Amino acid sequence: MTSQTLTWTPIGGLGEVGKNMMALTYGNNILIIDAGIMFPESDMHGIDSVLPDYGFLRDRRDQVRGIVITHGHEDHIGAVEFVVKDFPGVPLYATPLTKGLIEAKLREAKLMDRATVNSVGVDATFQVGPFKVELFRMCHSIPDNVGVAVTTPAGLVVHSGDFKFDHSPVDGETSDFAKLAEFSARGVLALFSDSTNAEVPGITPSEREIEPALEHVFRDAPGRIFVATFASLISRVQQVVNVCEIYGRKLAVAGASMSENVRLAQKMGYLTVPDGLIVKLDDALKMPPQDVAFMATGTQGEPSAVLGRIATGKHPSITAQPGDTFVLSAHPIPGNDEYVHRIINRLFQKGANVVTTAHSKVHVSGHACQEEQKLLLSLVKPKYFIPVHGELRMLHAHKRLALEVGIAPENVFVVENGTTIDFSNGEAQLGERVPGGYVYVDGNSVGEIGPQVIAERASLARDGYVILVARRNEQGLVSGKPELLTRGWVFANDSRELIDRIATTIGEGLNGMGAASTQKLRERAVELTQRAISQETRRRPVVDAVIV
Repeated sequence: MTSQTLTWTPIGGLGEVGKNMMALTYGNNILIIDAGIMFPESDMHGIDSVLPDYGFLRDRRDQVRGIVITHGHEDHIGAVEFVVKDFPGVPLYATPLTKGLIEAKLREAKLMDRATVNSVGVDATFQVGPFKVELFRMCHSIPDNVGVAVTTPAGLVVHSGDFKFDHSPVDGETSDFAKLAEFSARGVLALFSDSTNAEVPGITPSEREIEPALEHVFRDAPGRIFVATFASLISRVQQVVNVCEIYGRKLAVAGASMSENVRLAQKMGYLTVPDGLIVKLDDALKMPPQDVAFMATGTQGEPSAVLGRIATGKHPSITAQPGDTFVLSAHPIPGNDEYVHRIINRLFQKGANVVTTAHSKVHVSGHACQEEQKLLLSLVKPKYFIPVHGELRMLHAHKRLALEVGIAPENVFVVENGTTIDFSNGEAQLGERVPGGYVYVDGNSVGEIGPQVIAERASLARDGYVILVARRNEQGLVSGKPELLTRGWVFANDSRELIDRIATTIGEGLNGMGAASTQKLRERAVELTQRAISQETRRRPVVDAVIV
């Protein structure tokens, strides 16, 4: 790489929804933008979250000059505590609310002494090594959201961040169209733009359209109302506060993460709440049902979130009951639909009513639809376009939009995580590949669980397991019938005859081996067990054997 080459590296967020992270490299200088997590997919058994694989940067940690964060959603800040551990002392730059949310995470992880989080305005300009960074306001579903423009010796590149063009946002702060046009006048080498809704025609509705739908719910609900949304969706909390004030309900916040975010937003002036409207959860549970509402997390079907625990009857203080109304004010992230539908069904089983976007406009997306995406392309007029933030089908849909507005086909790059693009002398070309996979977080384990363990867990979940215990005497001969212990294959109490028959077959095979070594006996026992189970049941549980 020469000193004239700018390399863009997508670390996460391409070919998937979540764990957004990218890096710009110029010479021996690296600028990171965002550090998010991804919710685990349905086949990632036991995984708490998924991190971007930024391991290749650890070898160059002394070259990382700074980390810029666009906004405070988990898919953009969820990995910050892990990044801070790996890059101690590297300065972070974030707008005030985003800074507050990041610091709350770092305090909980006891990492505040290892991080420097700089507060910058939504229109700030600052220097990070050779990179001149300019932030510009872009509407999204959280205050203080920004896009990032970076002027480098190789040219100006613009990253939209998550965005939509809402002309009447809840906080009154619209996207900075003037700045986008100014970038165009300067000449934009490349645009990296949010692709989440690239398959959706038209324009994303304004956040303002949600409040009338919420008013309708509050007017008709006979009992308690639970509004579930993302913990960091402060604008939605403000709307619920407004409707509670209209209909004379008190509001309680359930869930540690949402409670902390609401407290922080109030303290920083991003949330306006009349005195006495928000009450403690314990006090709210003692009030008449028609006088109270609750904010909760869990719209993605997470079993450990408030909504999931209420649905399964595992919440320590809240029990769903007839007359309750649950409002799911969020769209399911792709892959989470099954979990969400399961929770909805369980709430209906308990006699509650459930309101989703299928019934009412209780949520609108925070991401631009096709016409807004084309407008951004037309405003910025980039030479090169790289769609980001979305599954492959979304990225390709965004490419088609770019072609519609006149971007040359050879100047649009649809790539996945780890595929770098080099910009040199005003031209772009594909560069080297770097790792771009998943890093799994499982409890306190980070990166220790790999694809093989995930595959084993999937096999266990699908077919169960069987352990064979065979005994041999002092002469080294297997004696008697082995014992089969099982979970998830068959229910032992109801299948004793089947188990005995299989055990007899295996015992006959082992008895004929003579005084073989323990390892050979074990291997033969596993082979015989797998074959017998397959012949009898056409199933393939995980099989192990113990020789004693």
